[in-house]
Amino acid sequence: MSIYLSLIIGICLLLVQVIKFRFSPFISLLTSSIVIGLLSGLDGEIIINNIQQGMGSTLGYIAVIVGLGAMFGAILESTGGAKEITRYLLNKFGEKKSQWALLISGFFIAIPVFFDVAFILLLPVIYSIQKKSNKSLVYYALPLLTGLAVTHAFIPPTPGPVAVSQILGADLGYVMLFGLIVGIPSAILSGVIFTNFITSKIDFNSKVVFDTEELEVNTTPSIRSVLLIILLPLILIIFRSLLDTGILSITNETVSKFIKFIGHPFSALIIANIIAWYFLGIRHGIDKKKLEKIVSKSFAPAGAIILITGAGGALKQILIELNIGELLAQNIFSSSEFILVASFLCAVFIRVLQGSSTVAMITAASLVSPLLVDKVNDPISLSLIVISIASGASTFSHVNDSGFWLVNQYLGLSMKKTFLSWTLMTLILSISGLIFSLILSLFF
Repeated sequence: MSIYLSLIIGICLLLVQVIKFRFSPFISLLTSSIVIGLLSGLDGEIIINNIQQGMGSTLGYIAVIVGLGAMFGAILESTGGAKEITRYLLNKFGEKKSQWALLISGFFIAIPVFFDVAFILLLPVIYSIQKKSNKSLVYYALPLLTGLAVTHAFIPPTPGPVAVSQILGADLGYVMLFGLIVGIPSAILSGVIFTNFITSKIDFNSKVVFDTEELEVNTTPSIRSVLLIILLPLILIIFRSLLDTGILSITNETVSKFIKFIGHPFSALIIANIIAWYFLGIRHGIDKKKLEKIVSKSFAPAGAIILITGAGGALKQILIELNIGELLAQNIFSSSEFILVASFLCAVFIRVLQGSSTVAMITAASLVSPLLVDKVNDPISLSLIVISIASGASTFSHVNDSGFWLVNQYLGLSMKKTFLSWTLMTLILSISGLIFSLILSLFF
């Protein structure tokens, strides 16, 4: 059977299982992965090995991040830290402008921090703001997610645009400049305008997944201490990013290695958890047993999220084994004369079929690179191509993307409402990025 037909059948089976029969997304993803592999002619042993590899490579990162993030968020929320941040944001921006505050926060915080880390770190803030209003979690979460998604794909020193810039030989300064010029209006369109539109048309009666326990505390932590504890892992990760990209140089090799070690998301979140445990919990008179209960309680929903995202990684690995993304991308380039649009479409197909935006960006850049011989000395054109690839790689996040399941599970949404909110937002963000890139190309 044709690989493409196998893919269509497998994706349809997945959607039917999850939407029609309400099967667990975990088992549905694994079943569809096996069906796609078998129909495409893969040996059963190869399929199982790829599922194991996909689960392992995904969980090796996601499990640690989700686990540590769940602990950190539970402590922050239950000790009153998130409430302090909420009051601070609302006092500064006002409740009517809270969407803008979250959009801007996501835009800047995601520069040094991976998308999922920043989302999990800031999730308690969304929960707290939502509790003070009669609006849905989606109303507040989508602007934050948009800011995170824009920066994750468009602006160095995040891994995707840095890798693409290196492959294509684009200047990071121009990439950052055009990433801001394209990213800001794209974020406004998809994160604020679209959010207000979709939440006015659909009732997103989602529920808080992490219903953390309210504790009686002797004193409420100050906004300064809460912000310092939250910013600590972000600052550590920023320093690591600056060192990795060469923006910051430290001659002492021992110091450099130490900063890179504590600046890894794993290390940074472990440090943040330990400090939050003491300064937000123990120091404010919260019993150790109560803290332990809060942390243990946070692992229950985290476990489900970890398994689902791992199964998404298994599906992605089967698609990589079948080489579907590259086959389609090569067909696009053989017929397209417009390099910006072709680059965009290449990243779109790989993103939709494989799930990972970073993988889509790197693969698309590798395929585009041989076609850019005449643009080696044109840094502006190269930078716009980087942004067009980033736009394509941001599109239509769905069931094979770990981000889709993070949003689905953490916001307590149904599959349909996840598609109508998160997936449509990424689609609008993607198309907006391409349009603004094309407009810029007319002037440069």
